[in-house]
Amino acid sequence: MKENFTVHSDYQSMASDLKKSLDGFAQNPDYVVKGERNVIKKIELQNSVYNIKKFKTPSFFQGLVYRFLRKSKAKRSFEYAKKLIELQIGTPFPVAFLERFSGGLKESFYISKHLEYDFDFRVLNHNPLFPHRNEILRQAAGFSYQLHENGINFLDHSPGNTLIVDQKNGVFDFYLIDLNRMRFESLDFNTRMRNLRRLWLSKTMIKVMSKEYAARYGKTYEETHALMTKHSRAFQKKVNSKKLRRRRKSKN
Repeated sequence: MKENFTVHSDYQSMASDLKKSLDGFAQNPDYVVKGERNVIKKIELQNSVYNIKKFKTPSFFQGLVYRFLRKSKAKRSFEYAKKLIELQIGTPFPVAFLERFSGGLKESFYISKHLEYDFDFRVLNHNPLFPHRNEILRQAAGFSYQLHENGINFLDHSPGNTLIVDQKNGVFDFYLIDLNRMRFESLDFNTRMRNLRRLWLSKTMIKVMSKEYAARYGKTYEETHALMTKHSRAFQKKVNSKKLRRRRKSKN
């Protein structure tokens, strides 16, 4: 089986230990996420902690696509993380990735530095009384504006993919994860507001974030609020309709 093992220049001295951790992934019992599609496990090397993400095994056809036509999710995650860090956008530091091929892609892994974070964006959706919620939302709007100004269209810009670190001085740092769906391009106003739709914003959240984004972008609060609301509600309606159809099918 052919392999492509790529290590960040900052971690070349650890390449052998990292490879051993990948080869022993199946035996590692330290799960972080045990999902149906992807699995994340934790390792400790030289007094530091790292996460290894194993992506779902692709179908035969998908494996050929990832071998010959498109970069694997692991490779994209690694390269996109490097790009984000170059642009001073928060994300767990990219350490290495591994691809295994037999004909097409059979397995792929991505290693990143483990990030100790305080909470993710989802708590803001579920807890209207969360401490400093409005201030976090204002800073989240500023973070999203920074993404867009740098030409980053994060296609999975959803609550679970934004980790937040509380610096305890009124400043909150934001880190993106699950990076393999991303485009680097110029974003117009409509695309920017559409990019925020997956955050599942409530009316109150839209009020706070649209005011901050409008001030930074130079649009009026009214037009920013209207467009953010339009895309958010359309997305929520679509998702809820799908859930309703699935429930109806399950009853039949």
